[in-house]
Amino acid sequence: MRTALTIGSLQISPPLILAPMAGISDLPFRLLAREQGAPLCFTEMISAEGLKRNGKNTLVLLRSSSRDRPLGIQLFGGDPASLADAARMVEQDCDLIDINMGCPVKKVVSGGAGSSLLRTPLKVAEIIRSVRKATSRPLTIKIRTGWNSTEQSFLEIGRIAEQEGCDAITLHPRTRAQMFSDHAEWEKIKELKNAVTLPVIGSGDIFSSQDVMDMFSQTGCDGVMIARGAMGNPWIFREALQRIGGKTPSAPGKEERHVTAVSHLEQLCELYGEYTAVAEMRKHLSWYVKGLAGAARFRSQVNTIGEKQQLLQKITEFFTLVEND
Repeated sequence: MRTALTIGSLQISPPLILAPMAGISDLPFRLLAREQGAPLCFTEMISAEGLKRNGKNTLVLLRSSSRDRPLGIQLFGGDPASLADAARMVEQDCDLIDINMGCPVKKVVSGGAGSSLLRTPLKVAEIIRSVRKATSRPLTIKIRTGWNSTEQSFLEIGRIAEQEGCDAITLHPRTRAQMFSDHAEWEKIKELKNAVTLPVIGSGDIFSSQDVMDMFSQTGCDGVMIARGAMGNPWIFREALQRIGGKTPSAPGKEERHVTAVSHLEQLCELYGEYTAVAEMRKHLSWYVKGLAGAARFRSQVNTIGEKQQLLQKITEFFTLVEND
């Protein structure tokens, strides 16, 4: 297993990455992951067209801090010129630029972006070529295996990425048609690794530190990207680091979950203000309490709360009861 990942001028050690996740991987979420050892984190995916229009909602996604480095920015769009312009606009705000070619969401796909690009290899080549000329930052793409089971283009796209100057490629081994159903076909990551000389980053169905180790050993990938497995669980990075170092992973205790949840809420309030922060935190709380006694009742209670102090009180009450039990 590799202990470091080289992406252009970047050295990522250990080779673990927090994935770009829409509505999830904002600045507070990234900082919590970094506290637990995540060496490279991505913003939520950012619209190239939104950047060009200076859209308020788009610019919020670029918020960062000096503690949030190295940082990857993921762009999405279907127009090569717009993506190139967007890359120029953000290159001073990040250490790496990624182009999303895997998002399966209908709104993104219908605009000619995301996984719809897997059906147009020539356009993929034009996009990578245009963005490569626009920026000197390390450049990567994130893809799925294809549109559906009969249209699997990941090997062709991988070769194009290599020819057009990408520095690495991330593969989530599901098709667009699968969305997030079924199991990720990790053997496809191994296929891609054998087909290109670029570093290959594996993604998909990483929910524990053991999954991280298994992906490395089963696929030979150069790095592992963690997405849903980090939701409510930033400790997955710490535990993976411990396994990589030959140590027994230390799971978070109930008190640590409590402290982290409160810290997350405070950081959200600082970034967004109380109203938006409380609404955002409610979904994160459902992940922080997963598997704990009384979690279902707690989720039901907090889903109607709109004030910070009331939410803090409920969080404290819940974890105090759990800790006493």
